[in-house]
Amino acid sequence: MKRPVVELSDCTRCGVCVEVCPEVFSMNESGFIAIADLESYPESEVDEAIKNCPEDCIYWQED
Repeated sequence: MKRPVVELSDCTRCGVCVEVCPEVFSMNESGFIAIADLESYPESEVDEAIKNCPEDCIYWQED
């Protein structure tokens, strides 16, 4: 299964991924991006978040 990953050390916490794909990405109480634990991820929405991330810190990882 493919799972989205956010490289938190590169993330500026701009929130674009949360705006584009809120069912997968959220801001946790510490102010960092969190990824929902889902059975499967909506590929087109995650791909859109990857494409729009200004830091290019989101990518797919195969389990």
